[in-house]
Amino acid sequence: MEKVLFICVHNSARSQMAEAFLKKYANEGEFVVESAGFEPTEINPLVVEVMKEVGIDLSEKKTQSVFDLFKAGKIYSFVMTVCGEGDGQCPVFPGMVHRLHLPFPDPAKVEGTKEEKLDQIRFIRDEIENNVLHFIEWSRSDKTNPLSLVGN
Repeated sequence: MEKVLFICVHNSARSQMAEAFLKKYANEGEFVVESAGFEPTEINPLVVEVMKEVGIDLSEKKTQSVFDLFKAGKIYSFVMTVCGEGDGQCPVFPGMVHRLHLPFPDPAKVEGTKEEKLDQIRFIRDEIENNVLHFIEWSRSDKTNPLSLVGN
């Protein structure tokens, strides 16, 4: 069983979506998955809304600190950062792990009317979903080629 951690800055959107999609699509017992952030806040309500559209309820989900997981001695097989390029410093989780960086725009930074924001967050959600599906496929194959994870 592979242990997977998705991390981003606030654990309020991207890492939560990635965690939820991996739990949804993986076989039972295939992965233990969590998400965390460098500066955890609250789950973005627009993210909760777009995830409900695909049958995933994040309304009761809490954010957590990557530091708390580290202090608890948690160890992961894969640590995936999902921060975008403009987010500044993306958190790092120490240890001997496979590190993957899958950058996505920050849903908290989308602009426009509520519907325009929802459309942009839906796009981010769908990109995260596609990348999680690629990760699952890659993890079941020969993991010697990390580039096979990238490129859709």
